[in-house]
Amino acid sequence: MEYVSPFQILTLIVAPAVLTNSSSVLSLGTSNRFARAVDRSRALYEKLKDPEGLTQSEKDIFTRQLPIIRLRGLLLVRALTAFYTSVGAFSATALTSLMGAGAEMYGQTLASRVLTTLAITMGCVGVLGLVSGTALLVRETWVAFKFLEMETHMGEELPG
Repeated sequence: MEYVSPFQILTLIVAPAVLTNSSSVLSLGTSNRFARAVDRSRALYEKLKDPEGLTQSEKDIFTRQLPIIRLRGLLLVRALTAFYTSVGAFSATALTSLMGAGAEMYGQTLASRVLTTLAITMGCVGVLGLVSGTALLVRETWVAFKFLEMETHMGEELPG
């Protein structure tokens, strides 16, 4: 039986742990963004539900903003799903790597190979989740900017 250093085992666990932390931080920030988008959506619905005191121009702008805020929410939910998937995948990677190292220590070559393959697969799923979630956040940021531009120009479109 080949000697496996505890440092080798720790190395297998540290990378997924760091990536799990990154996914968790992104999930937290994305959850906050989602909550703000929901709050903004509710505020728009309230304004449109009781439109007295709103000009036609304001009603039109608020109505045009609804699909944008819906798109933001959809992008944020998809990003959250990707980040949550990453957290689970990286956690599974760490556990599977530890189990694979244990199997290797006890001479279980087949089990070690299967667990290594599974750990690599789960690590790839985690990285794909991080990359896709981040790409969705970038897109949502641009959509939020478009929304902000509409609000900024709203004063220009309204009579003085």
